[in-house]
Amino acid sequence: MKGSPIKHRLHKPFLLYGVLAFCVGLVMYVTGILLVFPRYLLNLHSLLDPVAHALVWYSGIPILAGIMLALFDLLFLLQHKKPDLPVRYEPIKRRRVTVALTAYNDEESIAGAVEDFLVHPLVERVIVVSNNSTDRTFENAEAAGAIIFNEQRQGYGHCVHRCLSEAVKYTDTEFVVLCEGDSTFRAYDIEKMLAYAPHADIVNGTRTVEPLRQYLTQLSTFMYYGNLFVGKLLEAKHLGLSTITDVGTTYKLCRRTALARLLERLNPNVNLEFNAHLLDVALSEELVLLECPITFHPRIGLSKGGNVNNWRGLAVGSRMILGLLSNWKRYA
Repeated sequence: MKGSPIKHRLHKPFLLYGVLAFCVGLVMYVTGILLVFPRYLLNLHSLLDPVAHALVWYSGIPILAGIMLALFDLLFLLQHKKPDLPVRYEPIKRRRVTVALTAYNDEESIAGAVEDFLVHPLVERVIVVSNNSTDRTFENAEAAGAIIFNEQRQGYGHCVHRCLSEAVKYTDTEFVVLCEGDSTFRAYDIEKMLAYAPHADIVNGTRTVEPLRQYLTQLSTFMYYGNLFVGKLLEAKHLGLSTITDVGTTYKLCRRTALARLLERLNPNVNLEFNAHLLDVALSEELVLLECPITFHPRIGLSKGGNVNNWRGLAVGSRMILGLLSNWKRYA
């Protein structure tokens, strides 16, 4: 299944283009300066002097262009982009949620994760979608009391999309909580997200509050600031609509009615970048997105996603940026 094309907003994201242009210019300038080491240490003046001079000299073009684009968006277009609407408050009718957990070879953690959510007083049921796990994830989830499904199409996007598609079918809960089965998140944070729910369609859990983030997790310092950087790029793309600090977190609370509308627009072929894709499409659809600080803990078992190492994190982050710039057309 492929999602429908993302609709284009009225205004171009000049701030996003400006930030990226500024970063390109900055990288050019720093690279040109750092070439001083091979130039002098290896006596490569004839080869590298022209390159260094060109990088330093021409770095001013993207830097100046980036500043101008950003100022144009902030000073002239923001007033037209930011909706002149009162703060939303939509009371919760029934404080019960359906929890949907993604899982892939999580036999060590899935039972504990299911039990943690099931005992929470606001949780109606727990769904687990296994993405062709080859261990006992499926059996352990069922034994712990979850409603289980197996998504045969391999890939994180397919697994998350199936989670949301199954959870939205339950009309007795107003909200769907999306999470992972690796025990990095805790059920008690549902209370916090529900406190934000009257103001939003989607409450995105953010792992960027230091006292709430255990130090030794798979989220390295590089990935932590990478998530923050891409989050700010997404915020710049949809200037005036949201504040975003974490694009990689799975933990989200979604209104079921908004989710039913959003699912038609999501493309499950997007893989490890799917969380950024979901947030981008939600803002394109003018859904109200808020962030809520959540706790983050070391996972049980080995990571299989974008947190395997910093190089893989860089690759996933780069694909997120390309997706934001292209409106995810490469997955169409």
